Amino acid sequence: MTTIWRASVLTIFPDMFPGPLGMSLAGKALAEGKWSLGVTDIRDFATNKHRSVDDTPAGGGAGMVMRAKIAAAAVDAARAAMPAEPATLYLSPRGKPFTQARARDLASGPGAILLCGRFEGIDERVLEARAIEEISIGDYVFSGGELGAMVLIDACVRLLPGVAGNDVSLGEESFAEGLLEYPHYTRPREWEGRSIPEVLLSGDHRKIAEWRREQAEKLTKARRPDLWDRKSKG
Repeated sequence: MTTIWRASVLTIFPDMFPGPLGMSLAGKALAEGKWSLGVTDIRDFATNKHRSVDDTPAGGGAGMVMRAKIAAAAVDAARAAMPAEPATLYLSPRGKPFTQARARDLASGPGAILLCGRFEGIDERVLEARAIEEISIGDYVFSGGELGAMVLIDACVRLLPGVAGNDVSLGEESFAEGLLEYPHYTRPREWEGRSIPEVLLSGDHRKIAEWRREQAEKLTKARRPDLWDRKSKG
């Protein structure tokens, strides 16, 4: 029996899911059983009648911190429910940046457990004791990890076999070869005085490929010199 890719989300706002993941390519693939989504309410592991999951930070300061016992219990339950050992990720602005290469790596595995923090974060001891990897989708701060989890899941799901429907397209898009993607055009031939580059209408596939490569390199140099520098050194 083939094991499908599974995303297991741990959150105090389970009603946020599937959200955008229930639409478009990801939603269609979810309905077709090409991947699965499990959502666990962390509050189910609370131990008091108020279902509280947080407490004041040790050492003082603003905000609240998710308690170690509760977060750990949620992670343990999610791991026990998975058919294979997946990556366990905590969405965090201090985490390692999420990249297309990491998306490909995760998509090739059994799935991922995504721990969504709120408040000031999660007790550090949970991250250490459960060997949880911190991962960031950018240098900015959300109110919680749920939106970041959706971004990460979508980036992985679209790489699963049969989801995007065009493996050639996936191989040419931004970051696939360490470059930003070249510009795209479609009919009409002219719009508001702007024309489609003649080379794209030439029918010469070699010249078209060369033009697209040149444009990808030009855009990468101008907009993402960090990527270009990495590409050049690689």
